[in-house]
Amino acid sequence: MATTISLKNVEKRYGALDVIRGIDLDIKPGAFTVFVGPSGCGKSTLLRMIAGLESISDGDLMIDGGRMNDVAAARRGIAMVFQSYALYPHMSVYKNLAFGLETAGYKRDEINRRVQDAASTLQITDYLNRKPKALSGGQRQRVAIGRSIVRDPKIFLFDEPLSNLDAELRVQMRVEITKLHERLGNTMIYVTHDQVEAMTMADQIVVLRGGQVMQSGSPLELYNEPDNRFVAGFLGSPKMNFATVRVADDSAVMLEDQRIDAGRRLGVAPGTELTLGIRPEHIGIGDGSGQSRRGGDGRSGRASRRQHGAARSSELRSRAAHRRPARSACLPYG
Repeated sequence: MATTISLKNVEKRYGALDVIRGIDLDIKPGAFTVFVGPSGCGKSTLLRMIAGLESISDGDLMIDGGRMNDVAAARRGIAMVFQSYALYPHMSVYKNLAFGLETAGYKRDEINRRVQDAASTLQITDYLNRKPKALSGGQRQRVAIGRSIVRDPKIFLFDEPLSNLDAELRVQMRVEITKLHERLGNTMIYVTHDQVEAMTMADQIVVLRGGQVMQSGSPLELYNEPDNRFVAGFLGSPKMNFATVRVADDSAVMLEDQRIDAGRRLGVAPGTELTLGIRPEHIGIGDGSGQSRRGGDGRSGRASRRQHGAARSSELRSRAAHRRPARSACLPYG
């Protein structure tokens, strides 16, 4: 059965510096959870606290209902995959996979079975006699993951494991790690600063900023219903655009002289300033007659387009608002 992880008002301090500030979080059993956020937001520190590599200053870490704060890292049933691979360069792939089991006192037959099973799962059987220097970056990362698999942990932790790979290999390894999760069914936590990785791999995304959880939920939930401006602007490529609007009535806002239906009850007084969030895919480019190609009222201006391989982006600069690009369609965020 997969493992449940709960963080209850968890904090981490280095002297007077608060790094993790009052985090409450539940990670469902068997979920692939991604911690994402800008550099320095505390995501790797939080991962290391779960692993037992950093102490917890306050609060409780619970794994399957048991308090783990004072439990040694080796007894938590956790395996961690690092960004640097951390392979022994003088050992073969087989020895790298077997080393931890040998030091733990496992019998030779059991070690061989686990190594061969992990190698088969990760498709590295043909490389077992090679040294790490003879492997590509993707192959080395598979070995690093295999070293975790042979331990048969309850929980896998990944600390930015793909950041040293080129773009093509990153895409390939995302798919392989996702398939590995589907095959094993273990609870996995994955740290990245790359929101594309978060959106394509996760069952649950936890967005962090300044040592706090800004929002947690499924990728589509965070993308379509962000709780705040930071989450709205962090997820999505190209990024969401923002404009200041004023409430016209309970169901509409005014962007300069244009009335925009909010699509929901706003519940705030007329004249209140709100932030309007506009996703790039909601663009409607007019033909100069005031009619949008997507229907409704268009806004006149200049449009420029850029091709990015199979994708294309458009920027519309409105004559009514020369200060910023304007992209049509919207959702309000206070």
